[in-house]
Amino acid sequence: MNLLTKLPIAALILSMMSCNNNQKNAGTDSASATDAALECIMTRTSVREYTADSISDSNLEKMLRAAMAAPSAGNKQPWRFVVVKERATLDTIAANFHTMHMAAQAPMAIIVCGDMKATFDGEGIDYWVQDTSAATENLLLAAHALGLGAVWCGVTPLAERQEFISKLFSLPADIKPLDVVVIGHPAYDHTPKDKWHPDYIHYEKW
Repeated sequence: MNLLTKLPIAALILSMMSCNNNQKNAGTDSASATDAALECIMTRTSVREYTADSISDSNLEKMLRAAMAAPSAGNKQPWRFVVVKERATLDTIAANFHTMHMAAQAPMAIIVCGDMKATFDGEGIDYWVQDTSAATENLLLAAHALGLGAVWCGVTPLAERQEFISKLFSLPADIKPLDVVVIGHPAYDHTPKDKWHPDYIHYEKW
């Protein structure tokens, strides 16, 4: 049995992965899972202040499994991850990027990368950015579902950030860093922003 089916967040993750199938076969359970998935999406927010509590290896694996369940162009799955727990390294990230200052508090960060050997050639090469972005969003949602707090800190497309992160983590030339996801236990409850704007929507044509 897939490990995800054994997890407390299974209803959430599986409903995001196979919502249509669940709706056809699971009846009331499907409605509950769908509600849970939508609630997780709508209540997730960026968290930048954390307690001193560590993150378990079990929760780390759940987040990474969720990240790898993301869609990717041509099913290339170019995502690669560097898990960072060393205090000195987290402090180095915080000290060099003001937008990542929260890493100084956090027990963990995950560097989401793309493998240029696992994407398309030519014009399609930049699909890796879309693919790893999808993996990052899944990672953020799984963290929220687990009661953790996380924030997406961009690296690509800024060359200076790419170079620094690549050197800090000894990334091979074919591995490009997309972002740094800083993760911890929220220091306090956060109120999500209302981002609903009907005027952003167009039907059929602009």
